[in-house]
Amino acid sequence: MIQLYMWGTPNGYKASIMLEETGLPYEVCPIDIGKGAQFAPEFLEISPNNKIPAIVDPDGPDGEPISVFESGAILLYLAEKTGQFFASDMRGRYSVLQWLMFQMGGVGPMLGQAHHFRHYAKEQHPYSIDRYTLESARLYGVMNRRLEKSAYLASDNYSIADIATFPWVRRHERHGQKLEDFPHVHRWFDSINARPAVVRGLKPLSESEQRGILADAGSHDLLFGSGQFPRTDAMYGG
Repeated sequence: MIQLYMWGTPNGYKASIMLEETGLPYEVCPIDIGKGAQFAPEFLEISPNNKIPAIVDPDGPDGEPISVFESGAILLYLAEKTGQFFASDMRGRYSVLQWLMFQMGGVGPMLGQAHHFRHYAKEQHPYSIDRYTLESARLYGVMNRRLEKSAYLASDNYSIADIATFPWVRRHERHGQKLEDFPHVHRWFDSINARPAVVRGLKPLSESEQRGILADAGSHDLLFGSGQFPRTDAMYGG
């Protein structure tokens, strides 16, 4: 059984949705990032960047256990392990890969910054808010133009590119966006949101998402401030 180390964040839900979609058996190992669980030595052995999600598969490619960190790598690993939600031909694979990289390099970082400066920053910086809200709108527009021509991001087939992007779009309001402004994204979002495996994949740790990860000032420091650095250095003897 695969062990999934996660918390209720968009990146965490990428992995739980993918596991539900593939039908692989798994168990959730909660990593409370608001309390610093991501800095525990045993978790750093699995995820050296002290980020969720991460998985441990006892039945790796050579029959030996394997651990995988970084949400995009996890999606690729599970897709190749099961032969699902990728593509068999080279053209199709690179269509999936480019939209997966679009999420990893654009949607996640930029929408995450919009979320941060609009909701988590201790001080309101109009320039930062405007910068990332506008960039979020641009990225939603890129998706909207693509989805005008295609049922899903990479093709007319649902893929790991959609699984990677959907949990971020769930938080569109926190990015300062309205799905009504992007009708093709809206159609795509509704179709994925209705998938039974997605519904199940959003259940693990859903209460943590509703409660939020910033329970106190200490949580804020662990996630965004200097608190993350000495802990990591100490784990490695720095």
